Amino acid sequence: MSIGAVSSQTTNDAADVILFALHFPCGILLSRDLSQSHVNMAATVCNEDFTNLQLLLKASSKDAVREVCVQSQRGLSQRLTESTAATLGISEGQAAQLVQSLHALSHYVLFYNLSSPEQILAIFPESFHSSLKNLITKILLENSATWRTEALSNQISLPQLKDLDWRVDMVTSSDSVSRMSVPTCLVQLKMVDPCSSADSESVSSVTVELSRESLDTILDGLGRIRDQLSVVAGK
Repeated sequence: MSIGAVSSQTTNDAADVILFALHFPCGILLSRDLSQSHVNMAATVCNEDFTNLQLLLKASSKDAVREVCVQSQRGLSQRLTESTAATLGISEGQAAQLVQSLHALSHYVLFYNLSSPEQILAIFPESFHSSLKNLITKILLENSATWRTEALSNQISLPQLKDLDWRVDMVTSSDSVSRMSVPTCLVQLKMVDPCSSADSESVSSVTVELSRESLDTILDGLGRIRDQLSVVAGK
């Protein structure tokens, strides 16, 4: 083939691949993987995490503690690391560890569905600062319902089509008998993962090579999808 970016294997099942991408079943796997990563993180809160949480004692107010706790639930980001470091007067390395520990703690609470002060307080070591422990517990209880709703929403969110680009090229046929050039359509689909963090949009792309016959199959399939959507919308 004259176009190295698209392999010959891609052409064999081109119609299946593009229909697969249009239906986005890969999103189910992605969501499951994301959910599993949350479970793994949530199921473990270690002594080091509680040591990191003591950095919140450097906060100038309860509102500052609340802001860091709430923002950390979404996960680590450079912006959050910098703002946390500035708020608490600590290094960015310490801020990153604190955010990760708060993130782990909030997911632990969600995973085990801890819904009472007694259940959450029992997680902390006996030596943990009493007032800070009570404040963190209060913040977790205030926000757990919202976080749980967001988590459920993210688990069922599938990748969304962000952009579609195409071009027609003349490529050399793979048929050893006939080495003639044939018109071929290259279609690139760009998809965005809605489960990614707010600071970093996760975009993936897939490029498929379609012969005229494969393109006819795709168009026929899209026509059936359109008709089905019209039927459902009319009910």
